[in-house]
Amino acid sequence: MGLTGTGLANQSSRMEKSDEKGRKATDCVHAGTQSGRPEDGLNTPIIASSAFDYRTDGQVRYPRYFNTVNHRAVADKLAALEGAEAGLVTGSGMGASSAVFFSLMGPGDHAIVLRGLYGGTTDLIDNLLKPLGFEFSEWSGRPDELPGLVRENTRLLWVESPTNPLMQIIDLAETARACRQRGLVRVIDNTFASPVNQRPLELGFDLVMHSATKYLGGHSDLIAGGLAGSGALIEQILPNAIRLGSAPNGQDLALLERSMKTLEIRVTRASDNALDLANRLPALDGITEVYYPGLESHPGHQVATRQMDRYGAMLSFRLARGTDPEAFLDRLRLIRPAVSLGGVESTICQPSRTSHAKLAPDQQGDLGIDDRLMRLSVGIEDVRDLAGDLYQALQ
Repeated sequence: MGLTGTGLANQSSRMEKSDEKGRKATDCVHAGTQSGRPEDGLNTPIIASSAFDYRTDGQVRYPRYFNTVNHRAVADKLAALEGAEAGLVTGSGMGASSAVFFSLMGPGDHAIVLRGLYGGTTDLIDNLLKPLGFEFSEWSGRPDELPGLVRENTRLLWVESPTNPLMQIIDLAETARACRQRGLVRVIDNTFASPVNQRPLELGFDLVMHSATKYLGGHSDLIAGGLAGSGALIEQILPNAIRLGSAPNGQDLALLERSMKTLEIRVTRASDNALDLANRLPALDGITEVYYPGLESHPGHQVATRQMDRYGAMLSFRLARGTDPEAFLDRLRLIRPAVSLGGVESTICQPSRTSHAKLAPDQQGDLGIDDRLMRLSVGIEDVRDLAGDLYQALQ
């Protein structure tokens, strides 16, 4: 099944790839749109069918094969935003991650993964891939330590930046340089930054993964995942994505395409709000630590300034000892305690009970995760209202 048939990657048929920050808003709105006759309207039509005439254009068209009009529209938009040759949209972020690991390595192969990854990724590695014979080593995030972890059977590197939930920053350009010399495929979960704030392919990475449930969707109403990279890599991953059955349906794809049209304006507003809040939080009684790369006190601030357009809309903070986490959450009036992130509304959670709940207590402790650690997904509300809500909840 070729790329032309799946509609994953033909860049010559869509608008010129954007290198300027200001063009991201235009790509969000227009890239990938599959419009036809003028009387059909401006938007990509929603194809609700799961059955197609196989004689029409020489290929078997079927939604599970990622080759419908709605998939093509979103995949091309994601590729344009990441500056990639090709895109693939899956039923969830974990669906995308699973397809990557099963396609780029196998039992007996080795991968290097950043220490402190999203809990779902860690669960996939520890409880499915390792028992099947996949081998992994954890990496601290320092590029100079990478060479010592590479083995003869090492196939890929998997990182996040910023990380979930403590906002660690990885020097992506230096990391890519260290991996390229050893032939490793460089993969990054770019969910927290989004392509509006960071484009890892420009910094030397090979493949970008997104939980599209978060910022790409942006309204807390759909589940999806995404990949962007070279045509060859996406072609290599596609067969296993099909076998894993992780293709989204036409309605969810149409909803995701519509949501991505406002991605730039949503992420920009939310990132500005997060920077404002991060500067206010250290002065509040009841908070002992704030984790946000936009703060000059953050150890990754200089690297983040160099490789990100903004610092993102995610931050974490730790409540002081003696502050009851449950009472604090109960007192919030505007910011909602909830699982997930990246919506237009601000949400908050304890990673110890949500994203990293599957980790053993000693693993959580080693990563600095406890019930007093709060992960805040900053939305697009008036930042004064958000600050006021946090202030009153801490009183």
